[in-house]
Amino acid sequence: MQLVPKTNLSPELTPTTEKIILDVGGMKCAGCVKAVERQLAQYPGVKNASVNLATEVAVIESETGVVEPDALAKQLTAAGFPSQPRQSYGKLAEKTQALQDPAQQQRQEMQSARRQLVIATVLLILSGVGHLGSFSGELLPGLHNIWFHFGLATAALLIPGRSIFIDGWLGWRRNAPNMNTLVGLGTLTAYIASVVALLFPQLGWECFFDEPVMMLGFILLGRTLEKQARGSAAAAFKQLLNLQPQIARLLTKPKIGGEVGEILEIPADQVRVGEWLQVLPGDKIPVDGMVVDGQTTINESMLTGESVPVLKQNGDAVTAGTLNQSGAIAIEATRTGNDTTLAQIVALVEAAQVRKAPVQKLADTVAGYFTYGVLTAALFTFLFWYFIGTNIWADVATSTRMEMSHHSPQVIHHLYSPLLLSLKLAISVMVVACPCALGLATPTAILVGTAIAAEQGILIKGGDVLEKAHQLNTIVFDKTGTLTTGNPIVTDCLVLEELDSVPNSQHLLQLAAAVESGTCHPLATAIRKEAQRQQLFVPSGDRFHTEPGLGVSAVVEGNLVLLGNWDWLLAHGISIYEAAQKQAQALAVDGKTVVGVAVGEKFAGLIAVQDTLRSDAKLAVENLHQMGVRVMLLSGDTPAAAFAIAEQLGLNPTDVMAGVPPAKKADVIKSLQTPEIGISNSQSVVAMVGDGINDAPALSQADIGIALHAGTDVAMETADIVLMRNSLTDVTKSIQLSRATFNKIRQNLFWAFAYNTLGIPLAAGILLPSLHFVLNPAGAAALMAFSSVSVVTNSLLLRRFAHG
Repeated sequence: MQLVPKTNLSPELTPTTEKIILDVGGMKCAGCVKAVERQLAQYPGVKNASVNLATEVAVIESETGVVEPDALAKQLTAAGFPSQPRQSYGKLAEKTQALQDPAQQQRQEMQSARRQLVIATVLLILSGVGHLGSFSGELLPGLHNIWFHFGLATAALLIPGRSIFIDGWLGWRRNAPNMNTLVGLGTLTAYIASVVALLFPQLGWECFFDEPVMMLGFILLGRTLEKQARGSAAAAFKQLLNLQPQIARLLTKPKIGGEVGEILEIPADQVRVGEWLQVLPGDKIPVDGMVVDGQTTINESMLTGESVPVLKQNGDAVTAGTLNQSGAIAIEATRTGNDTTLAQIVALVEAAQVRKAPVQKLADTVAGYFTYGVLTAALFTFLFWYFIGTNIWADVATSTRMEMSHHSPQVIHHLYSPLLLSLKLAISVMVVACPCALGLATPTAILVGTAIAAEQGILIKGGDVLEKAHQLNTIVFDKTGTLTTGNPIVTDCLVLEELDSVPNSQHLLQLAAAVESGTCHPLATAIRKEAQRQQLFVPSGDRFHTEPGLGVSAVVEGNLVLLGNWDWLLAHGISIYEAAQKQAQALAVDGKTVVGVAVGEKFAGLIAVQDTLRSDAKLAVENLHQMGVRVMLLSGDTPAAAFAIAEQLGLNPTDVMAGVPPAKKADVIKSLQTPEIGISNSQSVVAMVGDGINDAPALSQADIGIALHAGTDVAMETADIVLMRNSLTDVTKSIQLSRATFNKIRQNLFWAFAYNTLGIPLAAGILLPSLHFVLNPAGAAALMAFSSVSVVTNSLLLRRFAHG
């Protein structure tokens, strides 16, 4: 059983919920998806359920500890959809063979589909050859004998068509008719009508045994091609799954005195935090860990996209799924099982593939009633042509005899009675309708798009994100740690007021480092590192207090020491001299962040810290401008420092929002989204790019939150898109891929709706009176098969993005 925990990369959940993943079989169309979701939603304790037809996966959000995954799977299986809880590698190996590996099951289904297709193709060829008239009679006597075609049609129904009839009947009994119900009913009706014509020739009906054979042949061909296309669509995600190591070498005795003890090979998901593992050259790192012995180079391209190996030695972190290239190392496990970075990526991508785009709601609504609607349309078609159409247009049967018959002219005279014509048109309506295309339109595009994004280090959390990205017109960047490297350095340390407690700049730095030891902000890190570089003694402090975006305080050497911006110091009653303000302004003009220091309720000095722009920041901004996206800078820093960064990036000063405390960042984003009080005159669809805890509210408020992987867990959990490579140019790429994927969704849905909107009336004979054109059941089956294949194939064209 795979219960997806709340991780730093998975979609946010409240602590009272858990996610259950089920592998669900037996789904053939959008109607099946609706039936499965309805079964899951009715189960006690289930809060939400999403089902993906393309990946045959259901993700269920339920109350923690209330829903038993095995019981949920049994209920779906009893309803006609064979299901089982997702198994991790180790647990799957312990299961009996009664629970089959879903990948193995899919391979067997594909082999079975191919065998059925071969049989259907042979029957189709024999049926076609049998209609070649005198040529077939001379070459193979008896091929155009009507009893021979009766045998072919019977064999087609009993062998390749058997599974279709059984599934269609079960769907009908469950009060959830599906595509197989339509196909089975249409094929069986054509077969029965032909048998009646054969047994009662005095009726003057045509025996069209070739129609069931051709219908089943075309449908099975379409389904086989569709399965192959769906397999190709899932290939990128399968490659992601294959990155997960399955075996780990456990060191039973950590290296002590040169001895490592026995080495045991165990399933990777059985490793526990704190255990030591041996990793040989050529092995994948089995879990997230830290190097404790040895030195090597690691290929981290699966995570960062960089093909250049990275040197790893004692104390360096390594990630599960990356490849050890040069040396044998020992690592200590720090995160295992579902907590590893790779497992979180896989869980996120899989969850994203079942999060539906809002545009799909119409398709889902239609799918819920589609089969009933088609059966109703077929009934009305029959009734109309039998009672009205053939009376109004009496010549329609005569005019279509030659087009629809393979027999001699003498037989054509009795070919189309009103009953037979009405029946064939009703059959065509049932067969041409394709709920499968509606069901595959969105999930196949999301499957391909999110998997390609994951390959490129971009984690997109669902179809709803793709739809929002399509409308995106404004991107707001946080400054520190996002546009800048997040590794600032101290450039100036100035004592502006001579105090007994602060005799020189070195002592000022010592006090500042002591206060900053209680926080992990990039500016705090810079001050501590500068103290270390100067080899200064850092005294201890207590009573630490941090106010995000304003400053910090602590008691050091008996004095209250304050570090922060002017608002922070003024709030504590510190008077700031004019000379200090001028000095701070001069430093800020150079793009430096100025931190004021007060000791014992008196202003003492300034520390200036400068952060450098990321190397790809300017290129990312230029690319976004070329896409027509407005780029804005949001910072809690002083206006002078923010404008200096904006100038380097080529941003308009009106697109800079400085001096914004963390608590108000979300309000700024909201103001951009609201035309009445916004900075712009029109409503904006806003993305926020950030990396810190203080960015989380703004990331949540934005239409799309984008977080860097190097940022905090909270930021990544709140964000809709996570950039694993920490590259700002991936912001552009993520938006481009989102737009390309959503365009495919729209194209697929348009085709699915247009096909059914045009195909059903055409099959119902709308052109029969004027153009004497009718779509026979075999042609309808071919069109239906083509419609679902075309939707999946169109989604696969997204792969060009990966190579573009």
